[in-house]
Amino acid sequence: MGKIIAIVNQKGGVGKTTTAVNLAAAVGLEGKKTLLCDIDPQGNTTSGYGVNKREVTGSYELLIGRAEIGQAIHTTPYKNVDLIPANMELAGAEVELIGLAQRESRLRAALSQVRDTYDYIFLDCPPSLGLITINALNASDTFLVPIQCEYYAMEGLSQLMNTVRQIKRLYNPPLDLEGVLLTMYDGRLNLTQQVVAEVKRFFPKKVFATVIPRAVRLSEAPSFGQPIQYYDGRSKGSEAYNALAKELLAQNKKR
Repeated sequence: MGKIIAIVNQKGGVGKTTTAVNLAAAVGLEGKKTLLCDIDPQGNTTSGYGVNKREVTGSYELLIGRAEIGQAIHTTPYKNVDLIPANMELAGAEVELIGLAQRESRLRAALSQVRDTYDYIFLDCPPSLGLITINALNASDTFLVPIQCEYYAMEGLSQLMNTVRQIKRLYNPPLDLEGVLLTMYDGRLNLTQQVVAEVKRFFPKKVFATVIPRAVRLSEAPSFGQPIQYYDGRSKGSEAYNALAKELLAQNKKR
């Protein structure tokens, strides 16, 4: 049975989508059958894989019941990675979900049909704590939190953890923290060291040893519709996400 990991932080600009796109590709390159699900209405993960958001069936149709999961899964040119894209209509899904039965568990029900097909399923969540993110946390075994090494890094994290506690209590008791990922890392800055120390105090023993550096090539890759491993496999960004994939797999050795 595949492991489902939500990549979540309600604060925008923390490297959440960059992590979803490149971690999924790296895990695929490690030989693991991987499904990447874009449930962020911005659809940046979809664009990051070179898919046109205006012409696909994906997570919106899945959430509101207009499509079966087999219709929403698309193959990609990247090794071992399939994609459930986000299209332009996903922006209205929060409102539509309010009136639907089992609104908090629709993604879970859909993914349960295919999780035996994959080793890992990654969910790129919106930068909010609305119904779509609740669906993701309800569907997931664990959640991964990217945190940027900047001044407001910890802002809003207590709210996220409160939401997680509510999800555990109401819907998904086994939900656990996979790990915290430090992004936009620059070891030369005193601020970076201060943020790292604060994050490690807040999440003892849950911070990945791998850090993601500030890297121009990571910023360029999405405009070419490619994960960093395929855009520039020798770059620091590629090396970092490959190392993260190895670390993630090592702590999930039974898979």
